Amino acid sequence: MYDVTLRNFYCRLHTHAVQEPFVIATHRQLSVLHPIHKLLVPHYKDTMFINAFARQVLVNSDGLLEQTHFQSKYAMELSSYIYKEWNFLEQALPANLIKRGVAIEDARSTHGLKLLIEDYPFAVDGLEIWSTIKTWVTNYCSLYYKDDSAIQNDVELQSWWKEVREKGHADKKNETWWPKLQNFNELVETCTTIIWISSALHAAVNFGQYPYGGFIPNRPTISRRHMPEVGSVEYKELESKPEKAYLKIINSMLQTLLGVSLIEILSRHASDEVYLGQRASIEWTSDKAAVELFEYFGKEVSEVESRIIERNKDVNLKNRSGPVNVPYTLLLPSSSEGLTGRGIPNSISI
Repeated sequence: MYDVTLRNFYCRLHTHAVQEPFVIATHRQLSVLHPIHKLLVPHYKDTMFINAFARQVLVNSDGLLEQTHFQSKYAMELSSYIYKEWNFLEQALPANLIKRGVAIEDARSTHGLKLLIEDYPFAVDGLEIWSTIKTWVTNYCSLYYKDDSAIQNDVELQSWWKEVREKGHADKKNETWWPKLQNFNELVETCTTIIWISSALHAAVNFGQYPYGGFIPNRPTISRRHMPEVGSVEYKELESKPEKAYLKIINSMLQTLLGVSLIEILSRHASDEVYLGQRASIEWTSDKAAVELFEYFGKEVSEVESRIIERNKDVNLKNRSGPVNVPYTLLLPSSSEGLTGRGIPNSISI
């Protein structure tokens, strides 16, 4: 119960909420002709809309989250504590895996990391997606920034980064971990992290909500009673009729209806979804070199998908399907419309 409810607040904060300052600063400080604007804007599609809608019905006072999660009126207070620990650099997948103790740096290993749990689907698939995004960002940025001085002297770029740190994430403006954005590597890592958060990270934590939590007894979000004391009537009922007693403890029928409806909606792909490796318009840039690089990126994303599918067929990788034989598909880049349990949209749009 604690795990599933904390996930909802933690993951919303680390995707929806933290991205807003980047979206706003990009539109305020970068011209639509700026190469970084063209790189990042496709990953902002509908994010501000869905966040505004969530503030009206989801995370508002007495909203759906407060009604269906045991944190109740303390839900947003919990989010504020989570934000106090937020670190932009730790949202990069390699840094996140190291922080969580499931990987160590190893220059000899693929992606520069050695996984301490080799059969860890999210990490294995995620690192392939991360590296593919980073290669695309590196190649794209190299078209426009030939040396570090070009980055340092880009007034729009520096104004963008200043607004992100000092206005967008003002509570964090004095943190020493912020990249200075003074060299090519910092620019690439920053843009890669922003795209990762908007696409693969959000996909991994969002589109599995209904497949994994749609059966509320499996992942309840509320406890309506304390654990019964030994010898009490409630304890005897728990011993003799555990299922009946359990249903009296977890979400009520109304809370279950609200909760299931909510995650069913949040786990769906829209009909106009644009996925990683795709662009909504072929005219997103007039730079033919950038278009060619993006087409190559799209092919690389498709190849990653093929490798994930093959790994899911490997019977020796026990964690990819588990004892119930449900394969890990959350980081398969493509998807159709609806409730699919797969697909990486370009942006946080639901």
